[in-house]
Amino acid sequence: MSESPYYGVVLSVGMLATGTLNTLLTKLQDKQCIGNCADPDPLKHEHFEQPVWQTLNMFYGEMLCLACFYLYSLYQRRRETSPRRDGYEAISETDESDDSVNAHIAEDIPTTDALPTVVLTESDAPRQPKPIAGYATLWMWVPAVCDLLGTTLMNVGLFFTTASVYQMLRGAVVVFSGLFSVLFLGHRLARFQIIALLLVVVGVTIVGLSNIISPPAQLKSLRRHAPQSTANFGEHADEINSDAWKAVLGVVLVLGAQVFTATQFVVEEKIIRHYHLTPLRAVGLEGSFGALTVMAAIPVLHLTIGRTHPGGYFDAPEGFRQIVQNPAVWQTSIYIMLSIAMFNFFGLSVTRYLSATSRATIDTCRTLFIWMSSIALGWETFSWIQVIGFVVLVYGTFIYNRVIASPF
Repeated sequence: MSESPYYGVVLSVGMLATGTLNTLLTKLQDKQCIGNCADPDPLKHEHFEQPVWQTLNMFYGEMLCLACFYLYSLYQRRRETSPRRDGYEAISETDESDDSVNAHIAEDIPTTDALPTVVLTESDAPRQPKPIAGYATLWMWVPAVCDLLGTTLMNVGLFFTTASVYQMLRGAVVVFSGLFSVLFLGHRLARFQIIALLLVVVGVTIVGLSNIISPPAQLKSLRRHAPQSTANFGEHADEINSDAWKAVLGVVLVLGAQVFTATQFVVEEKIIRHYHLTPLRAVGLEGSFGALTVMAAIPVLHLTIGRTHPGGYFDAPEGFRQIVQNPAVWQTSIYIMLSIAMFNFFGLSVTRYLSATSRATIDTCRTLFIWMSSIALGWETFSWIQVIGFVVLVYGTFIYNRVIASPF
């Protein structure tokens, strides 16, 4: 049965809306006051800063994708086995198994970041990889850990950057994924791709400088205990407390997180080469393994770090109290969780019904919408330096992903 001509539009709008909301809701949660809220001086307000709990919330959202996968698989099996009213059995519209129904989009690495890495060719991938099952599913724990580390670092970095700068800096993942694909997967990059990656580096550098030259206004209201959790990034407390240093710290954390994200891409590609794995199921498995890892790590981090840094990032009881006692915090947590699940669904559907290139293009538009929304909400001011960096970054990304023809 053919899809409605508007189906692709609905999927694209859904991906754009949920992806934009995901970043904006996370930033909104960071801005929630959880202490000294009655003080007339806004600089004395304490805001929600719990990156570990936010990472756990992200994995819960990804776990919903696994629930959707199994519900859809159950629906498909019942539909195929149920007899028709006229006595004939219903014939499945596809002869693909649950694990191969989306095999043709396996080259699009399923992650919360909708930027695809290099595309597998038929000669690179096995023709008939076996379905992933049993202990083999534990391989998905490796990219889940990478996702955990990368997301947690990005959540901390978001405290020190604006939402738009944060989203633009995430574009650097294409540089690391391209480099790692050459080093560990044996891929070869064409000359235009190498030039495109250099353009991405230039664009990211300009965007990062815009955050350092004009630090976000909210840095002044960050709690004093926040830098204590990242004290290893500097030797002098005075330097750490300066707005410029916090801005540098935010840029470094977000860029550093892309190393783990790129590693996640490489590992996922390795797994997909050997196993049939529906992208929606892959996201759900990573969410499940990631959630288990975070839940196991929270008490350990509290006992080793949190007790000596009360109120910090790893103070588990304090973080839980902040969530349950502040309706705005737990409500945004629910919205973020749902937006992550829906973003993954729409993103994978866009790749299936349109193309991976369409997904990369929409993701770039998401960055633009986040920027426009942040300015409209008064969270940040317009910067021509950021505009230049964004244009260079987008141009390089589009050339690398073959969205536009390369002039090189």
